[in-house]
Amino acid sequence: MSDLAIPQVKSTSLFPSGFVRDSAAYILSQQLPDGSIPWFEGHFADPWDHVEAAMGLAIAGEFAAAERAYRWLADIQLADGSWWAAYKNGAVDNGERRETNFVAYVATGIWHYYLISGDKKFLQRYWQMVERAIDFVLGLQTEHGEIHWAVDADGKPREDALITGCASVYKSLECAINIACELDCARPEWQRGRSALGEALQHKPERFDRTWESKARFSMDWFYPVLTGAISGEAARARIQQRWDEFVVTGLGCRCVNDEPWVTVAESCELTMALLASGQRTRAEIIYRGLHRWQDSDGGYWTGYVYRDEAVWPEEKTTWTVGAMLLAADALADLTPASGLFTSVRLLSDTAQDAQGVDCFDQLELSGSQG
Repeated sequence: MSDLAIPQVKSTSLFPSGFVRDSAAYILSQQLPDGSIPWFEGHFADPWDHVEAAMGLAIAGEFAAAERAYRWLADIQLADGSWWAAYKNGAVDNGERRETNFVAYVATGIWHYYLISGDKKFLQRYWQMVERAIDFVLGLQTEHGEIHWAVDADGKPREDALITGCASVYKSLECAINIACELDCARPEWQRGRSALGEALQHKPERFDRTWESKARFSMDWFYPVLTGAISGEAARARIQQRWDEFVVTGLGCRCVNDEPWVTVAESCELTMALLASGQRTRAEIIYRGLHRWQDSDGGYWTGYVYRDEAVWPEEKTTWTVGAMLLAADALADLTPASGLFTSVRLLSDTAQDAQGVDCFDQLELSGSQG
């Protein structure tokens, strides 16, 4: 473990003693020498879940390991700013597509690390990686505001949009804009893209799930617009209440889909943060406290539980589930300066920046290759 201080826990009622250290130790035990964090030993790593686990490391003060995770992404970033869907043993494991929410999420991770560490040189080192990733994603935005969910192996857009994916991108754009602002690198086109995406998420439901069956059965489509700030205030509370009984199983947590008897720890953590974002702390605490029953002796958390069969399923302890547990703990207990990242929208002002934007790369004295 790192010599850096583990965050001081303000409340022991939300999680057991040693929770932060034990959870980080599990993620560290799965991280490979190249910095990648697979789902679990022998499995692949995908860019989104890899970042989720890296954020967990940063919460625990494991900055060196978290930076190794981001360095891995920088080293394998493609020329157009994207990443393939999955990697395994130093090679591409899924070269069929590149998903926009996977690509954008690196901005969330980089901003999260900076909020905790205050290390501006870190932002400078990874600015080009973030810039290229976000430009790739916004290059797939339509005139209606939504963003195509992926491109295929040849780079051709897969022309449809996912509510969950676009909501995740919406939060990533907030983080990317904040990075740009912190580095005095105006990107007004990112702000325009974020505004258009928010408008689509709030007012254009017809732009999503156009070519496949609706994803409304998935709980993430329900709460992700709240979790990521696309829907807030009374509208957020109404949205949560509308489908609460479909997805929440009293005493267990949040179902992954509304038609299967399966609660999942990561979705329950994300719902916890969405509840905090919508001002429902009591509900958030109740859901989160019940999740620790699925922690194993090595610090990992089982992915889910089939309550009809009273069985853990699948028999996997995913690193991104542990990352989600740490993110929700931070949101509940203010462990780090990044505790509000998923419970509020904090968009830095850019009024002092050049409205036309500037090329910051040469000014930032970036060190090392960025992919």
